Amino acid sequence: MTRDATGSSSAEAFVLIAIATILITRLYLQLTGYPQVGGGNLHIAHALWGGALMMLALLTGWLLIGAGARVAAVVMGGVGFGLFLDEVGKFVTKDNDYFYGPAAEIMYILVVAILVGARMVRDFRPLTARECLASATAIAADGVARGLADHRREIGLALLVQAEQSGADRAAVGHVRGLIAAAGTSSDRLYRLQRWVPRLIPGFFRSPRWVPVVGWLLVVSAVSGLFFGLLGIALGGYFYQDDDVTVRLDGMNPASVILVVNAAVTSAIAVPAMIARHRTTRLWPLRWLRNAALLFTFLNAFVDFATEGFAALISMSIGLFTLAVLTYQVDVAIRRPVSGDSQRPQVPPGDHALQH
Repeated sequence: MTRDATGSSSAEAFVLIAIATILITRLYLQLTGYPQVGGGNLHIAHALWGGALMMLALLTGWLLIGAGARVAAVVMGGVGFGLFLDEVGKFVTKDNDYFYGPAAEIMYILVVAILVGARMVRDFRPLTARECLASATAIAADGVARGLADHRREIGLALLVQAEQSGADRAAVGHVRGLIAAAGTSSDRLYRLQRWVPRLIPGFFRSPRWVPVVGWLLVVSAVSGLFFGLLGIALGGYFYQDDDVTVRLDGMNPASVILVVNAAVTSAIAVPAMIARHRTTRLWPLRWLRNAALLFTFLNAFVDFATEGFAALISMSIGLFTLAVLTYQVDVAIRRPVSGDSQRPQVPPGDHALQH
């Protein structure tokens, strides 16, 4: 298995486009009253359009060379997969129930599995000299076909340096470097757009003051979830309702056990991290908080999608905001020299993509 050094970003973009397609499709159908394409006994489900787009994505990847063709394949494949996945409820029920409740959970599990799988393929070991050289050669082929954008040229040259340091054949490296250097220059618009979009985020949300806010909210949520989860299991379930207050605690069931275990693990990670933030300037408390937010958000979402369907998007959005704040601050800390030291902190393999 030879990995593409830039392949994981395409996989992640594919998944994000699929998620956006599902949400836009659901919103459109809700606003338009779920129209049917066709007449009489015919109904052309949008899963068919999704299959057609995925077919076009495969054909584009097979028939065309160049970064533009790759981007087109990712977009068409992501939209097609989103349209297909949106109708998964019809394919797992006897009565073709589009509104089948667990369909949201099935979508969520598939999306997380793809993202985690892509990350595992990328990070399970460092890129070898052969993989770096092969990835740089693929970039060189793009340059021969259509020219190279400046950032793609820089990535290709950096991969060649890494390949050479890892023991790749110097003659082969030299040939590929010559192709990259001789390639024409192509448009960098898409990359500039990617760099410009984050600037739309108000500076207010980039402030480090958000770290203690979201950190302590994470701690409170995890600890309270642990307390009330254990209380509900101990009481065998509890329900109280009056005109103003409704209290419901689940007893022992798979969902409550997952939530309790998740809250316990999150508390064990987040509480020491928040305490350590005031005692050290090292990066590990921020990384621990980010890992805790990642665990808490995605495991809770697993249960919420199973029990609440697409209503779980609200709580998941809050978790993703917390995760975004912490990830941004980790990125800033990685780029900033450590206080009193001219060297940057050691960056583990999983954080290199974050810097790019």
